[in-house]
Amino acid sequence: MKTAPQNQDTGQLRDTPRIEWIREQIAAERRELAGVFTGLTAEQWNSPSLCGGWRVREVAAHMSTGFRHSTARTVLELARSGGRIHHMADRIARRDAVAMTEHELAAAMADHADHPWRPPVGGRIAALAHDAVHGLDITVALGLPTRLPLPRTTALLATVTPRTLRFFGARVDGVRLEATDTGWSHGQGELTVAGRAEHLLLVAYGRRLPEGLLAGSGAGRFTAG
Repeated sequence: MKTAPQNQDTGQLRDTPRIEWIREQIAAERRELAGVFTGLTAEQWNSPSLCGGWRVREVAAHMSTGFRHSTARTVLELARSGGRIHHMADRIARRDAVAMTEHELAAAMADHADHPWRPPVGGRIAALAHDAVHGLDITVALGLPTRLPLPRTTALLATVTPRTLRFFGARVDGVRLEATDTGWSHGQGELTVAGRAEHLLLVAYGRRLPEGLLAGSGAGRFTAG
């Protein structure tokens, strides 16, 4: 359920794209996902996502929490969860997933496309990562067509560091990740994992993918059993 890349406490990320470009990509990502949500069936809304323990509707509810809750309300919710931020996120997502209709969940993304929310650490690029990775949690789990533009994906892969990988529990020790649709790679291990850039982005964020999306001698480590 973690989604905010943790690179530097200052929020100044290495190789960060232009701020205005990032703003445009965040708005585009939210509008595109709103369009995806609008087209989902009731069965798809209630299907498992790649985000452990959450259905599609819990992920969608979580994605818009920062838009719908004020800072004061967030502080109150955190206190109710005993200061445990991940417990708070899980509780709110499960509650709002039931309280909100599918139309409301989709509208929350479209109506807040330009909202300035960002995670506590990481700045605007972390906000883009939050939306993009959770969007992939949904679309990849449902087997929907690829929709994340390659420039957006590569910009996010450029922020992946050993600290990011550790934070999200991505076990890439001894593994070389190789994107088949870009020149991006990471690691020098004997095992190899090859796949589309967006699928390797999910690997970097600690997800396990459906079978058939990754190749190479280390693919099994990151494939759902």
